[in-house]
Amino acid sequence: MASEVAAMAVRFVGEYVRAWDLAVAAAVLFVFSAVRNRLSGPPGAPMLWPVFGILPSLFANFDEIHDWGTAALARAGGTFPYRGMWGGGSSGVITSVPANVEHVLKNNFENYPKGPYYRERFVELLGDGIFNADGDAWRAQRRAATTEMHSARFLEFSAGTIGDLVRRKLVPLLDALSARGDAVDLQDVLLRFTFDNICAAAFGIDAGCLADGLPDVPFARAFERATELSLERFVTPPFVWKAKRALGVGSERALVEATRAVREFAERTVAERRKIGTLDGRRDLLSRLLSSPPADFPEGYSDEFLRDFCISFILAGRDTSSVALAWFFWLLASHPDVESRVLADVAASGNASSMDYLHAALTESMRLYPPVPADFKEALEDDVLPDGTAVRAQQRVIYYTYAMGRDKTLWGPDCLEFRPERWLNKSGAFAGGAESPYKYVVFNAGPRLCVGKRFAYTQMKAVAAAVLARFRVEVLPGQEAAIKPKLNTTLYMKRGLMVRFARREQGHEPGHAVPTAGGGRLTWECSSTAAVEDSKNKLVQVTRSVEGLMKT
Repeated sequence: MASEVAAMAVRFVGEYVRAWDLAVAAAVLFVFSAVRNRLSGPPGAPMLWPVFGILPSLFANFDEIHDWGTAALARAGGTFPYRGMWGGGSSGVITSVPANVEHVLKNNFENYPKGPYYRERFVELLGDGIFNADGDAWRAQRRAATTEMHSARFLEFSAGTIGDLVRRKLVPLLDALSARGDAVDLQDVLLRFTFDNICAAAFGIDAGCLADGLPDVPFARAFERATELSLERFVTPPFVWKAKRALGVGSERALVEATRAVREFAERTVAERRKIGTLDGRRDLLSRLLSSPPADFPEGYSDEFLRDFCISFILAGRDTSSVALAWFFWLLASHPDVESRVLADVAASGNASSMDYLHAALTESMRLYPPVPADFKEALEDDVLPDGTAVRAQQRVIYYTYAMGRDKTLWGPDCLEFRPERWLNKSGAFAGGAESPYKYVVFNAGPRLCVGKRFAYTQMKAVAAAVLARFRVEVLPGQEAAIKPKLNTTLYMKRGLMVRFARREQGHEPGHAVPTAGGGRLTWECSSTAAVEDSKNKLVQVTRSVEGLMKT
């Protein structure tokens, strides 16, 4: 009977319904659905189109995606729903409301894990590492990370690796570039520095990225490639990348090859370290984990645990600090008054741990350009956020750190200004601890607060102090329009940042012209000459005092 009815329906459609009729009906349905979505959403929220969801709005604003998202959140009152393309399985809410962020990251923490959506996109690279784990697996790694990274021995060792790398590799490289008048991509140099630094801290090895000539390093290249390809999955429909993975073609095949190289390197390093009879003299993170297993791992950590833990550590430490520093130097180039105060702070401090203004300037830079512009968690059960927004199970809550740093309701009418003074008290001491971590969520917050926050500030202050004390960082002209964030989970500069370095002792002081490699001339902005002269004499003191940062 059912088959006969179906056959009759097919005959009816074939005889009486034309393609034009179907097209008109589809158009009417599309318009009706679009109007309904517009009327049901919060005022000012982006349009959720039938079939395509929020994607048309994203593509229309692709080149200014973060500023568009910031403006959209402001119009919508701080929160709006989103939906991806039908069949993509992506939906939820985007928010910049601190109360919502605190609810997700702290008050209802157990209901908002990373979730399978995130884990399956990073599983080839991160495995069960701390940044890809939930539940008991995450807690075990969190305990290990907190215990080891906050231990006096590791703090002393990591501070030493930072200072040594600055003195032995970074400063000589910049000296050579300065002597030749060469331009270089500062973002690339900083990425190389942080990769070398994080490999030394994690594995106790020299990756060699800052060697003479800035060579291609296979492990670093494989790691960067694996990261980029993993991130592609977040912007590619699941049915596309999963099909490519099943067939072993295209970007998915390249991802397998890159992650294999990364994992084999990590596994080889773990195996070689196990062969060493005693690790008492080694203080890198891998050696610490091998030599001091906790009570709940009496037989020691497995090779897989150590591999995934160290790969996650490198992922976290490589990109974030370098990207933050690139934006910091970019902002200094257009704010000579801030640069003057940073220089005076570096020159006057002697001990890097007391550089409060530099600390404030870095913090302010990350407010405007957070290394991770947005993050998300996935709801296990239905929930209601503090602002009344409903969240269904398996939906995602995206908290938009970039937008939060540019919200007038949070930071006042001068929220778009680079003003480090907002982080200082009346006596000039850093007072950023008074701000809610759910308002300034650059280092995450709640139980998942970044365990490497102190390490990151140490690294950034060491690099900034050493570079600024010795060199003037001159941004090549004509880049202003090209300096934009790249659409990525890390806020890379889209085309890097081309600069030249000039040694301050060469007489290239504020107000003097600096010859370029091609015979052109660039002019320094005004700055404090006395502070510059004094800072030259303090370079050795500054770089040697990096260890003091860990004790603050």
